[in-house]
Amino acid sequence: MQRGTLKAWFLVHKWTSLVCTLFLLLLCITGLPLVFWEEISHLTGADPEVAPAAPGAQRANVDDLVKKALAQYPGDVPLFFGWDDHSPSVYVNTGARPDTPPPEMHTAILHEYTGDVLPAAQFNEGVMYFLYRLHTDVFVGLPGMLFLGAMALLFVVAIVSGLVLYGPFMRKLPFGTLRTGRSRRLAWLDLHNVLGIVTLAWALVVGLTGAINTLAQPLESAWQDHQLREFAAQYESRPKPTSFASLDAAIARARAAEPAMKPAFVSFPGTGYSGNHHYGIFMHGNTPLTERLYRPVLIDVETGEVTAQPRLPAYMTVLLLSQPLHFGDYGGLPLKVLWGLLDVLTIVVLVSGLYLWLKRGSTDARVAEIERAGLVGNGEVTSP
Repeated sequence: MQRGTLKAWFLVHKWTSLVCTLFLLLLCITGLPLVFWEEISHLTGADPEVAPAAPGAQRANVDDLVKKALAQYPGDVPLFFGWDDHSPSVYVNTGARPDTPPPEMHTAILHEYTGDVLPAAQFNEGVMYFLYRLHTDVFVGLPGMLFLGAMALLFVVAIVSGLVLYGPFMRKLPFGTLRTGRSRRLAWLDLHNVLGIVTLAWALVVGLTGAINTLAQPLESAWQDHQLREFAAQYESRPKPTSFASLDAAIARARAAEPAMKPAFVSFPGTGYSGNHHYGIFMHGNTPLTERLYRPVLIDVETGEVTAQPRLPAYMTVLLLSQPLHFGDYGGLPLKVLWGLLDVLTIVVLVSGLYLWLKRGSTDARVAEIERAGLVGNGEVTSP
């Protein structure tokens, strides 16, 4: 590698790291508790234990459950109905109008079998929701998401450029070497390099999935505008329905239409997920992977009949798979613990990078340092 090329890679790594580091620190610090959101909710009582169903008990009628939820918030309309795969409970999101945004929604949790309303905190309140908003959009909506997505992409560039520099710098040193006897800055540099390479694969995965996740709103809007709007155009001449068919019966028809899948959630008309004339019953699989992949079954709210089973486009599948992967939500608690440890190590990498910048010398001096560590002959650094 020529000295000029090495210097160029060093500048790329330096400036991409500097621009994104503070924001990446924010994302790593807020992301750490979010990895354990479910466990923290159980410990704090925000997500209390739900009594198991009695042997032989039958599920309560879904229409009755929705009515009980609406009684908790007079004047609201139903928006979403969903199931908890890990307990016999369901949730109902309600709001003042069909297009109520998530921060303004109300949520009722009910026992799926007894129909009892369960005590539970609102999903859009409390410390964890504050951290979630700080992590995803810094409280400014889509512009904040896209900005953080740009920072995630810069982080990926910083990782790749750091990997390019790692070979020349560490080639003559055993892996894991920490040269503590020469200078504090050199010890920090070795720590930065070692932890950076240890967390490399994880940081790339989290950085790329984080960038993808920030596109959730545009991707969902594209899907709604193209696939769902094209389907809904068939109903434009019809007035909005004033009476709805039984949701309980509609869910039964969706189960029959997709017997290998189970319902995940239902979108009511007007929410943007199923047009103005349909229930959107989103089915998913039974494995940690397929439960993230949805297949909508559209049910006419007036007749209760199945009218379409559109497949999600590829970009929505990528989004749905990247969301849980970003938080390590595929392999239960062991994977979450691994995600948490790697998150902490990445925080150390970012802090050590800031320290190295504060104790920086000139760019030429830094490049010469890399050359001395490895491999220069006649002005060239040999390729690793």
